[in-house]
Amino acid sequence: MPIYHPSICTQRDPKLLVDCGAHILDLQTVVKDGILGGGGGGVIATDGGAQKLDLKEMIEELESSIEVPSVFICPISLEPMQDPVTLCSGQTYERSNILKWFSLGHLTCPTTMQELWDDSVTPNRTLHQLIHTWFSQKYLALKKRSEDVQGRVLELLDSLKKVKGQARVQSLKDLRHVVTAHSSVKKMVVDNGGVALISSLLGSFTSHAVGSEGVGILVNLDLNSELKKNLIQPTRISLIADILNEGSIETKINCTKFIKMLTEGDASTIENVSSLSLLVGLLRMVKDQRHPNGVTAALTLLRTLCSNESIRKQLVGIGAVAKLGGALSGLNAESLESALYILDVLSSLPEGRLALKNCEDTVRNLVKLLMKVSEICTRFALSILWAVFKLAPEECSVLAVEAGLAAKLLLVIQSGFNPELKQRSAELLKLCSLNYPDSIFISKCKLTRTIQ
Repeated sequence: MPIYHPSICTQRDPKLLVDCGAHILDLQTVVKDGILGGGGGGVIATDGGAQKLDLKEMIEELESSIEVPSVFICPISLEPMQDPVTLCSGQTYERSNILKWFSLGHLTCPTTMQELWDDSVTPNRTLHQLIHTWFSQKYLALKKRSEDVQGRVLELLDSLKKVKGQARVQSLKDLRHVVTAHSSVKKMVVDNGGVALISSLLGSFTSHAVGSEGVGILVNLDLNSELKKNLIQPTRISLIADILNEGSIETKINCTKFIKMLTEGDASTIENVSSLSLLVGLLRMVKDQRHPNGVTAALTLLRTLCSNESIRKQLVGIGAVAKLGGALSGLNAESLESALYILDVLSSLPEGRLALKNCEDTVRNLVKLLMKVSEICTRFALSILWAVFKLAPEECSVLAVEAGLAAKLLLVIQSGFNPELKQRSAELLKLCSLNYPDSIFISKCKLTRTIQ
């Protein structure tokens, strides 16, 4: 930590000096040469004249977004100083922090731990002025960038009203980049009619390029219920489903998140945003495990959509059981929980249970997942197996036991899982044993290996 000398700070004005390591520099040189990234500043022009910027407000707004020079940091709180004072030891601290140190009975310098012969503090006006100047320059630069960005947003919104073709695509792309890079302009886009304007571009004859960029903007905005309602139109939803099926992985994820956003807070909209094309596209995303983020997004939306009974029937009808069951082995924990939840919901339907019975790979994968990931995944897997066993106990129990179910059930019973889960496991184990002589079933349970 640089040492500040009180005598220097109070006797040399206007050319105040500050000790920066091994060099003694006057404040004007430090600011002029940009040694600490500074520049002139400290005031902002208003209609009533120049107004001095408040240091506390600037620190609060800037501290999390910039790297503050260590010379401005109080060694006690590790936060930028607003009222720096220097001790007789030459060390500088925030006034409130060092006074609190003294109030606790300490008569030493917190940094050097040397005993102080004088507990008085001297305002370090040089450092205070340097801190204020540095933060002012950063603050004014931030405000200028913000104003430039806001102006750019208005310019792009205005251009979207006039341009067509590739120029429209480029304007949308530029607006998407601004919105994703600067969260401060999101409200501005909404307040200036951006949502209605972009929505008007999404229709039956909209190109996928325009649609992809439009959705990429809308999914990053905060939309109220009225705006969402206006977006849920058949032609727009149909366009989004088409884009989801044919776009890049980024576009697919944006479309998925956008539809999820439209359904939040209003379950009655679920059927309005769903279509066979959408469901097919989501299952394709789940199958394409090269993109885990896409898999997670697709399963999250499917989990929401399958709360509707007619959509559950559609999912079973397009082979969702086999597709989800076949994907289980390659999913991460988050996606796995969603996939099992969906399969559990589908197993509540007679046609869902029949599809599970006919999908041997799904049954085997469910057995493998028991006691492997989490208690909630085990619970879902047991619930699905139970639904299938009730439909075809002999056929399914033989398949499951050959896959190692009996040993897994014993592990669940011996685990610290909740009693209801253990009871379900015991019932399944009993159901499995009905198809085997005792001696054979015991060997199937692999008791020796389980105990080990």
